[in-house]
Order: sequence, then structure tokens, then C-alpha cells
Amino acid sequence: MTTFDDREQGFEKKFALDQEQEFKASARRNRALGEWAAGLMGLQDKHVAEYAQAVVKSDFEQPGEDDVLRKVFEDLKGAGVTITEGEVRMKMAELLAQARESVRSGS
Repeated sequence: MTTFDDREQGFEKKFALDQEQEFKASARRNRALGEWAAGLMGLQDKHVAEYAQAVVKSDFEQPGEDDVLRKVFEDLKGAGVTITEGEVRMKMAELLAQARESVRSGS
């Protein structure tokens, strides 16, 4: 193998690792977002975990985070929580940063 081939394989491995870490961070963010929203809606005990799981599953409907945002925002509005879409987006960004750090640190 040439140095070029070695570099190419290295980049491919790094890309695959980055994609895996981003997937894990996104799933962690969605779970944390679901738990946060469940708290705002007054859910307790097993209902918190069930709702968080539903938020995680909503991310598999379409690529991107819009389906997660839409689900959580609509559920919060339906529960009578006064919140803006922008506030939910900011919470998503905050939780994603925390989830990325958690994935990188291996915790």
C-alpha cells in the first residue's frame, strides 16, 4: 500500500467514527429532550421514560431534527405549556452540545 492509500483508509475510518458518534449524540440529545419536555408536561415515573423513548423514535421518521422539534413542540403546546419553537430549538442545541461531550468522553 502507498502512503496515499493509508491516508485514504485513515480518513474513511475517521469519517465512520465521527458519524457513529454523531448518531449516538443525537439519540442522547433526543432522550434528554424527551425527559425535559416530560417534566414540563408534568409526566412522572414510567411515563417520562416512555415519552423520552417516543421522542427518540420520532427521529427515525425522516432525516434531520425537524421531526423531533415538531413532535416535542406540538406535544408541549397540546399539554398547555407556554413555550416558543425557538425555546425548544435552543434547548435542543444545548442538549446536543452536552450529548456530544458525553459521547466524546465515553460517559
